[in-house]
Amino acid sequence: MPRGRVTTLRPNDSVVVVGLGRFGQSLALELARDGVEVLGIDSDEDIVQDLNGRLTRVVRADATREEVLHQLGVRDFTHAVVAIGSSVEASILTSSWLLRFEVPHVWAKAITAPHGQILAQLGVHHVVYPEADMGRRVAHLLRGSLADYQDVGGGFAMVTATAPASMVGKPLDQVGFRKKHNLNVVAVRQPDGSWGHATGETVLRADDTVIVMGPAPVAERFIDMR
Repeated sequence: MPRGRVTTLRPNDSVVVVGLGRFGQSLALELARDGVEVLGIDSDEDIVQDLNGRLTRVVRADATREEVLHQLGVRDFTHAVVAIGSSVEASILTSSWLLRFEVPHVWAKAITAPHGQILAQLGVHHVVYPEADMGRRVAHLLRGSLADYQDVGGGFAMVTATAPASMVGKPLDQVGFRKKHNLNVVAVRQPDGSWGHATGETVLRADDTVIVMGPAPVAERFIDMR
């Protein structure tokens, strides 16, 4: 599968989450609440005991060992998330085994840029940087420049912000914002507080809130565009 292509979980899909720290636990529990079959793996007995009964199955095991992953049947899962944050070596080794088992969709958490580069070179389909992404998002919120910022992967981001003055009063097709900045206005907040799709005929008003998507470096500067 092409690296970075986002996939949607289907009703019969299943996910194995390796590493049940804060990130792994949050992910696994959210999926379980949505009715997804989730196998959690961690080496910490206390964590495993705490999550017992909250996931479909949770086991204490060393996921860096091929025979362990084989016995747990990870090759039968459609998705795998390597959420190990304590050891780069363990993250890389576990990811390697999951790829050798041909799990269709492998995601892995990267602690540093070099770590992420190695994961990508291994062939991991999706490399995520949760701490860096959250830090970037909070920085925007603290500055008050954006109402929300979301890294959607593949070098793209989605931002929610007040429309710059240059976009107000004319149909979006006439504004030429997409051609000029390579950004798409995908939605606009209606007077009643609901959201509606933005089209080329949409005319923004002063103080309208919009959702814009495009290359992350450009999207981050959206509020300052004129």
